[in-house]
Amino acid sequence: MARAVAARGNGEFALAIDAMGGDHAPESVLDGLELAAERHPQARFLLVGDEARLGALLARRPRAAKACSLRHAPESIPGDMKPTAALRVRGSSMRGAIDAVASGEASGVVSAGNTGALMALAKIVVKTLPEIDRPALAAIGPSARGDVVMLDLGANVQCDARNLVEFAVMGDAFARAVLGLTEPTLGLLNVGSEELKGDERVRQAAETLRDSHLGANFRGFVEGHDIAAGTVDVIVTDGFTGNVALKTGEGALKLMRDLLRQVFTSSVPARVGYLLARPALDRLREWMDPRRYNGAVLIGLNGVVVKSHGGTDGVGFAHAVDVAMDMVTHRFNERIQEGLARLSDTTPRVAATPR
Repeated sequence: MARAVAARGNGEFALAIDAMGGDHAPESVLDGLELAAERHPQARFLLVGDEARLGALLARRPRAAKACSLRHAPESIPGDMKPTAALRVRGSSMRGAIDAVASGEASGVVSAGNTGALMALAKIVVKTLPEIDRPALAAIGPSARGDVVMLDLGANVQCDARNLVEFAVMGDAFARAVLGLTEPTLGLLNVGSEELKGDERVRQAAETLRDSHLGANFRGFVEGHDIAAGTVDVIVTDGFTGNVALKTGEGALKLMRDLLRQVFTSSVPARVGYLLARPALDRLREWMDPRRYNGAVLIGLNGVVVKSHGGTDGVGFAHAVDVAMDMVTHRFNERIQEGLARLSDTTPRVAATPR
């Protein structure tokens, strides 16, 4: 996913970085930037946080030090702080990084901090694109055919047909920008693949997508097993269903790892079998490494906003930076606007479902 390219943003900085957000910040953040600076040698990062502490840590990370400019922020947002309270902490590292995006000084932001606070600040400070009703949370996961994009993963518990269509446009742009796919396929998550399955909002969204410029790549309804099978490149659903599917998938992967550990430690012959299978198991471990898929994206905003997992290490944080850099470099928001314009040209505007 990483490519050594410079960002083409309007701001002075490619990304603003919340240096103090996350369970292991700022050390894990700076370890990640040391890796990211090697992958993106021409990019500039605005590092927001405790200047004295960051300066000492950067001295031991020369590539990050060369790529970063420091901006002091005296406060940080704890992981258990409510979003409403976080909005009032104007001197936080998260707020400073988001303000840099809102002002156009940076093209995007990456934070491993409080998810609810980041989403609330981004929506209020950065604001949504004019054509977007609601932003969505998107992420990449593994499948039998390669990486798959899924959205929404929890930003919107209730969605109407209009939201689902917009998510499809944004998911298409995301797959093109981050996965490098030229013609990503899309599917709507449903309780069955038949056209009559599901509620009215899902069927209406499917009808709109079939008639749109995305119609050639729209594969209709997909089911839960299609996520891991990689039946399509982009899975579109509401935030409630998407979050349940995400947590179920994470639990299944953890169960598989635990069962493999039990099997290969159960007896002496099993340990011998592990030694023989170790090269293949190492490849499997690398494929399932959650750090490879770190970096959920709040899409539909007037800037790139990437949420790194709070407990990740430097390798995981570097992957989140890679995602943000790909989005900035490949004009992600412009792709969304172009897609929505084409949608308006080919299909009537989908009305919001009354709630």
